[in-house]
Amino acid sequence: MNDVTTSRPIPLRIGSPAPDFRARSTMGDFQLSALRGQWVIFFSHPADFTPVCSTEFAALARRQADFAARDCRLVGVSVDSLYSHIAWVRALRDLFDVEIEFPIIEDPSMAVGRAYGMIDEHAADSMTMRTTFFIDPQGVIRATTAYPHNVGRSVDEMLRLLCALQRVDSGTSLTPEGWIPDQPVLLPPAQGTDAAPDWFCRMAPQS
Repeated sequence: MNDVTTSRPIPLRIGSPAPDFRARSTMGDFQLSALRGQWVIFFSHPADFTPVCSTEFAALARRQADFAARDCRLVGVSVDSLYSHIAWVRALRDLFDVEIEFPIIEDPSMAVGRAYGMIDEHAADSMTMRTTFFIDPQGVIRATTAYPHNVGRSVDEMLRLLCALQRVDSGTSLTPEGWIPDQPVLLPPAQGTDAAPDWFCRMAPQS
């Protein structure tokens, strides 16, 4: 059974501490707080052996090195048992020629899903578990995304959002629409009465 610790109201919001939990995973016993000091992308899926999630996990497996290079750990979760996860990982390896090297958490009681607000407390199944949480090295939720069960997430966008969050982490810059690494960033709005006409939308000088 999963062991979840949370004192925060549901739903969680940007800026909320990510609820800690202990659970079994495909990589052994897992505790979220053990990953403090690294970025974490914690993402859910409704069930193993579902078509949309299978393509997502295959794509994430192919991009594992890109996330690792940015000091980010991937962690998946669904209500299925550990034995189902292991069988699915093997099936994905055979079908897509990929190795899933990140942990997949079992959540048969839906305790983790409920702690993260992915499942209503009265829900009978996990169909709504299609949420992604971007958690910073201090264990704080910095961004979330939610998709319906029949629309696949974009791994490129997950990586782009991670890079953007890391870029603005110092608080001295903002990222414009569609920003990708090595593109110019925005400066915070200027203060004072002598501000230039572009005071509210200024691009940072190229370094």
